[in-house]
Amino acid sequence: MSDARPPLPPFTRETAAQKVQAAEDAWNTRDPHKVALAYSEDSVWRNRDTFLTGRAAIVEFLTAKWAREHEYALRKDLWAHDGHRIAVRFQYESRDAAGQFWRSYGNELWEFDERGLMTRREASIDDVPIAEADRRIHGPRPEAERGLSFPLE
Repeated sequence: MSDARPPLPPFTRETAAQKVQAAEDAWNTRDPHKVALAYSEDSVWRNRDTFLTGRAAIVEFLTAKWAREHEYALRKDLWAHDGHRIAVRFQYESRDAAGQFWRSYGNELWEFDERGLMTRREASIDDVPIAEADRRIHGPRPEAERGLSFPLE
């Protein structure tokens, strides 16, 4: 299991929260190759209306995503867990090429193999335009905010 990604299932509340924070930290790097390592080689995704299979497709998708979404910053929050599955709610903010800021609200369902690699990710996401002054997510989560939930609006 040289490619294992602890914590491994079955998840406790504590280990599920660690998995969620690790995912948030990785996505906030905006490094598609680093992020893709958390997924199995044959991982299956639904991201909004896009369906992907495999790490190469994940890297391609994330590369295009972060080319469009400037100043991307994400917060994830554990919603539920059971065995080898985790449900997450999240929010992220970004700016498009025209300068419009967006807050994106979403829910994800994750499924993991015995090595702790995500084999399935289903994400439903809604985007809301916001003024720059209304932004509240700026860069990676500060250490003092780890483990805290974030407001809905």
